[in-house]
Amino acid sequence: MALRDEYHLEDLKNVAEDLVIDQMEIQLKANHPDVPITEDLVLDVAAYALNLVKPMYRVNLLGRMYAHAFSEMYHNEIVDAVEKAIAKIVANPQGESGV
Repeated sequence: MALRDEYHLEDLKNVAEDLVIDQMEIQLKANHPDVPITEDLVLDVAAYALNLVKPMYRVNLLGRMYAHAFSEMYHNEIVDAVEKAIAKIVANPQGESGV
């Protein structure tokens, strides 16, 4: 029995991903309008930032409600992680960021 085939693991969601991506969009537009936004930049910044924040997994409707409450608690952590990630990735040419 393969767990991936038997169970709805696609329902398992790290809410931190959405929060980081939303914050990246805000910060890139407001603080880095001259930086070309490429797929590599977005993926590198997201990966780096997500490695700096606590994961916030949810599975069901109740988890979605709690995730929203937790997102407010972790707002500063998300903002700081995205700031650090953008600075790191923008300062290092592709392939040299260590991500």
